[in-house]
Amino acid sequence: MDILGLIPTFGGLIWTIAAFVVALSVIIAIHEYGHYIVGRWTGIKAEVFSVGFGPVLVSRVDKHGTRWQVAALPFGGYVKFLGDAGAASNVDEETMATLSEEERRHSMHGAPLWARAATVFAGPAFNFILSFLIFTAFVFYYGVESEPLTIEEVHASPEASNGLLPGDELLRVEGRAADTRLKLAGISTEIEPQSPLTYTVRRDGQKIDVQGPWLAPPVAAGFSLDSAAEEAGMQAGDIVVAINGVPISDFDQLNQATRNSEGRTLALEVWRDGTSLTFDVTPRKQDTQNAQGEFETRYLIGMSGGTASLLEFRSETPGMFEAAGYGASRLWSIVEGSVKGLHGVITSRISTCAVSGPITIAKTSGQVASKGLADFIFFVAVISAAVGFINLFPIPVLDGGHLVFHAWEAISGRPPGDRVMNAMMGVGLVVVLAVMIFSFGNDIWCRFIL
Repeated sequence: MDILGLIPTFGGLIWTIAAFVVALSVIIAIHEYGHYIVGRWTGIKAEVFSVGFGPVLVSRVDKHGTRWQVAALPFGGYVKFLGDAGAASNVDEETMATLSEEERRHSMHGAPLWARAATVFAGPAFNFILSFLIFTAFVFYYGVESEPLTIEEVHASPEASNGLLPGDELLRVEGRAADTRLKLAGISTEIEPQSPLTYTVRRDGQKIDVQGPWLAPPVAAGFSLDSAAEEAGMQAGDIVVAINGVPISDFDQLNQATRNSEGRTLALEVWRDGTSLTFDVTPRKQDTQNAQGEFETRYLIGMSGGTASLLEFRSETPGMFEAAGYGASRLWSIVEGSVKGLHGVITSRISTCAVSGPITIAKTSGQVASKGLADFIFFVAVISAAVGFINLFPIPVLDGGHLVFHAWEAISGRPPGDRVMNAMMGVGLVVVLAVMIFSFGNDIWCRFIL
């Protein structure tokens, strides 16, 4: 056995596990902190705040009497409130029987309904807040494209006819208004692919017409995770000039070729900084959302492009409300996509392979972390939103299940009986364990067998 040959693989595995643990720990810590801090604000005493399960590695008790600890198994966490029998927040009857009325008020099971409900809801809410803040911060950091669009950089291409220069303010393309990204994208769908195009720009205070490239060339602006194109060796900035020997000039031609490939390998001829390269890329079957938000099965190579992908435009710092609007819309799109995806799986409109389990998420964590800190932080925001959404499912042992019990109490005037509560918690635990087993099996089947 070549032990040295295993070192890169082993190192990659360690990196993947480390990235997954860090991402999960941050998300769970924020979730549990939501429970803790809102519980404290509403007068419910937290006895233990734990990141991880099992043997305690380090711990300390704060001035409020809460033990903060890090445990050996970093795949979760919990807050144990006064009156809880354990991490699942089951009632500890013996402890509750020894508490005075004032002490009961500070327990999870003796506090007013509104305080208990707020404390339960705070976990998912803090996950959503974390995602919102990260998405908003990204807009502040990277900015938004200025209007009118002002060219920051012109990327090289096989075409010699590109008279655009950095600093040019884009006004019109082929006589059509093109001062915003939305207008520019509209033009690429209104006219047939052609090159060169006539660009009207403002340069040094003067309006002039110059020749420029087609708006939607097949340029690799980026790659999705597990991208077949990137795995084959393609890089951002590569321009596909031919597929199986047939020249192309439009990104949609590349899309059509991959969708119609039925999984057959494509020979992509690529222009990279003046050099012609060929990559054999095998499209992979995936369930993706179309422009209408519906899921459909396509063959994809995981390469993304965009309008004016040979141009970079100047950015400016947005206002607070504009950035917050982006953060909220990005968060909503994740929740909406999760709902549609779940509905698609339940109705068998999309494959269960579209559902990512722990193995896929761990692998993705490592891949994203390898791309850089910014990508990893953005990934944490996406997963945090998903965790908040999942925890609102009306399944006992999840926060959503507890909220259903609280809703029952609000309507009926009393909580469900102990026998009913214990039975429902048992059912919920079985459901959660079944989902975990399914997700592991689904990951193995979809990622390693199919």
